[in-house]
This record gives sequence, C-alpha cells and structure tokens, in this order.
Amino acid sequence: MLDLKELANNFEEISDKLKKKNIDKTLLNSLKELSLKLKEEKAVLETLQAEQNSKSKLFPIYKKEGKDTDELKKELDNNKDKITKTLLKTRELEERLFEIALVIPNIPDESVPSGESEDDNIEIKKILNKPVFDFEPKEHWDLDKKQQWIDFERGVKLSKSRFSVLKGDGAKLERALVNYMLDFNTQRGFCEVSVPFITNKESLTATGQLPKFEDDLFKIEGESLYLIPTAEVPVTNLYRDEILKEENLPIKLTSHTACFRKEAGSAGKDTRGMIRQHQFGKVELVCISKPADSEEIFNLMVKTASDLLSSLNLHHRLVLLCGGDLGFGAAKTVDIEVWLPGQNRYREISSISNTKDFQARRAKIRYKDGKKNRLVHTLNGSSLAIGRTIIAIMENYQQSDGRVLIPKALEAYIR
Repeated sequence: MLDLKELANNFEEISDKLKKKNIDKTLLNSLKELSLKLKEEKAVLETLQAEQNSKSKLFPIYKKEGKDTDELKKELDNNKDKITKTLLKTRELEERLFEIALVIPNIPDESVPSGESEDDNIEIKKILNKPVFDFEPKEHWDLDKKQQWIDFERGVKLSKSRFSVLKGDGAKLERALVNYMLDFNTQRGFCEVSVPFITNKESLTATGQLPKFEDDLFKIEGESLYLIPTAEVPVTNLYRDEILKEENLPIKLTSHTACFRKEAGSAGKDTRGMIRQHQFGKVELVCISKPADSEEIFNLMVKTASDLLSSLNLHHRLVLLCGGDLGFGAAKTVDIEVWLPGQNRYREISSISNTKDFQARRAKIRYKDGKKNRLVHTLNGSSLAIGRTIIAIMENYQQSDGRVLIPKALEAYIR
C-alpha cells in the first residue's frame, strides 16, 4: 500500500508516476478528493481541540477570580460535541481512503520503461543458444502422444478443464525438478520452508491479492480462507506484524507449493496443453531486506532463477516489464522467458519482482534501525514454474523419433 501521508503531501508527483501503470484516473481523483476532505476535517479537529484545551485552562482562573463558569461550561460542552462529530467524520474518511488505497497499485521504479502492454517490454539479454533440429519440432501435447506423461482427460474427469494428471516418468520428472530446484536454491543461500497451501484473508490482503483480485482466488466456502495463488503469500506473511532485527536481514527463503488460480481473466487463452492450469506447482524465492539492499537482492534473485535454467541447458531471455505490463504490487519486474521450439516462441517461466515497501506497509513488516522501526522491502519470484519447466524440457530435449531426453543435471534425481 502507498504511504498515505506521502500521497497527501505529494499527490501530483505520485499521480504522475502512477500513469505508467495506466491507472484509472477516476480512482485517483476519488483518492485526491477524499485526501483533501480528510486534511480539511483534521484541520478543523485540531482547531476545536486547541480551543477545548485553551478554554479548559480558564476554569481554575475563573474560580480563583470568583467568576461564573456556567457559560464557559456550555461552550466547552458544545465544543466537545463538535469534536466528537468531527472525529467520527475523520475516521469515516480515513476508512474510505484506506479502502481505496488498497486497490491503488504500487509506484513503478524510475527504471521501469513506459508502455501499454507486453509489446512494449524491453529485452535485457538472451542466455544460451536456441536448440537446432533437423526435423520439425513438436509442441508438448503432440510429444505426449508417445511419452504419455500427461493425462488431460482424467484431469478433467477428476476436477474440470485446465487440470491435468502427471504419470509415470512425467510424475518422476516433476518430483525430480522440485528436489533439484530446492537444492539449487539452498546452495545459493536460500533457506527452505514448507508452508500451508491454505491462507487467510489477512495474509492475502498483506501481499496485495485482496481485495482487488478476489475473483481469481479459490475461496473455501463458509471460511475466511483461500487456496494460495502462489507461495509468495504464506512465505512473505511468515513475518507479518513483526519487527525484525537488522542483523538478521536479508532473509532469503525458498519454498515449493501447489498454486491455485481461477484464471478469471484468461478465457480463451492457452486452453490447450499445460501452459495455463488452475493448479500448478512452483518453487518460489522470497526475500526480505533493508531498503538499501533490495536492488542488489533483486539482481541476485534474477541471476539465481536464470542460472537454474542455464543448468538445465534451456535457452531463455530476460525481459524488463514496462509500466503497462507491471503487476499490481510490483515496483519493478524482470520476466524470464524460456524458448519453446515447438511453439516457436518465448514463454514466461519466472517473474522476479521488487515490491519495495508496498507489501511491508500492508503487512506491517519492520526492522529495528537503531531506535527507529523502519519498513523492510519484500521481493518475490518464481524459481521456477514446474509445469512450464516440464514443457520446456519436452520441447527442447525432443528427438526425431518422439522420445524426450532428460537434462544431465536431473539424472541423479530420477531413479
């Protein structure tokens, strides 16, 4: 969440920065109007409270001088009623302002380019070379006719469309990837944690999924609980409402979870295959750092995810997202896109974001800096989406006879 005091003091400057995210001007105008009203009411409240304090001091003087205090008492009672009413107004305005602020996105970092959509994202660099085939490479669903790793029909039977079942070597590959990714990340200094796949409303609000993106969440009926859309939510919220010791920062964590998303806004997109599922596995990176260190940590996380792909010998590229494609809570994001030769295109397989103090303010995650409590910066990113990594292996390691080889790095993990 944005700093409401800073917003009130520098409204035009912040509004201008938010234009990069194509934010609804009506929303900003409502925020401005409420902010001005709140400022006015607070000024009235301060005046009334100052008057109350000033006149209250007259009582002992009047009594000492033998003056009648009845009129003074009436004035104070009347002023007290005004204070109560004004206080109620300010609280109502604060609540309304807070509700709107919860759906205002994070301010983009200065390094984020302007742009309307993913077409305006900027490629940073390509890593490794594309595989060369002496035959026409197939897409993963065609390759699976021989491999029989993915059972789409039974996934639908068990649940509904956009669910699938992995079996045989496909299931073994999934398990191998989870273990390999976690080992890779822990060797880079990330501590492995295992967290619940169900989380509460407070946690989802803290990381920014609620209230804005409730339609994309699977809610548990009769409970204020939801299936997690990403491990970012429970892992970041491990430290919600806590004041951390400066010497313990940065905190670097990695976790494997299932992720659950309704994909409410993706009707008609990627309906074939395993690209966009309602349930998928992912290994996540989450970091909590001091503000001065977050850019360095961000680069470390990008390198960790990229090196993981390189260790699997998968060609990929790094892409800096423009303002129009930047996520709600992100101040800066680098997507890692893996090459899929069967589809003849790059597809996102990891997204690394620095949210700065946006989530920390909502989650009240602070650290002790001398005598002061300061907000931390939080960062998160995929390392990697497991289903998409399986797809990338299938399409990049396919043979002319339809077989799929296993990357050397995974051989020790598949038994």
